[in-house]
Amino acid sequence: MTDSSPTPLAPKHLGQSSELPAAPEAAILDYVPNPRAGELYLVRFAAPEFTSLCPVTGQPDFAHLVIDYAPGETIVESKSLKLFLSSFRNHAGFHEDCTVGIGRRLFDEMQPRWLRIGGYWYPRGGIPIDVFWQSSAPPADLWLPDQGVAPYRGRG
Repeated sequence: MTDSSPTPLAPKHLGQSSELPAAPEAAILDYVPNPRAGELYLVRFAAPEFTSLCPVTGQPDFAHLVIDYAPGETIVESKSLKLFLSSFRNHAGFHEDCTVGIGRRLFDEMQPRWLRIGGYWYPRGGIPIDVFWQSSAPPADLWLPDQGVAPYRGRG
C-alpha cells in the first residue's frame, strides 16, 4: 500500500503547510522518536469522520475509525496521520481493504509493540459493517480500554 518510507528524524509535515495527498499510496507518514521508549502505554487516535469511496458505485462511505497502539521506538506524528486518513476521501476501496490496509501500513512502518484498528462503518444498503484488525495479542499488562463505539442501532 505504500512506496514511502518512515521519516523518524525529519518530519515532512510538522510545522509546515502540507497538501492533501492524492491517494493513500502517495501519503507520507512521519514518525518521531518515542519520548517514553521502553515504557508500556497505549496511544489512541479516533477518526469519527473517515470517508472513502465504494469501489463499485463510487458513492461515499463513512466510518468511525479507532486506532490503538503500544509504541515501540517511534510514534506516528498526528498531522501526517490526519493527511494519510484524509487521502482516502477519493480512494475507492472496500471497507475491509481500507481498515486493514491502514492498520497494516502503520504497523509495518512504525513497528509498534502492538496495534489494533476498529473500523465502524455506517450502513449502506441497510447493513453496517464493522472491521477489526490487530497485529497480535496485546502485550501483558497493557491497559486496553474498550474502543467506545456503540454498535449501530439506527433510529431505535
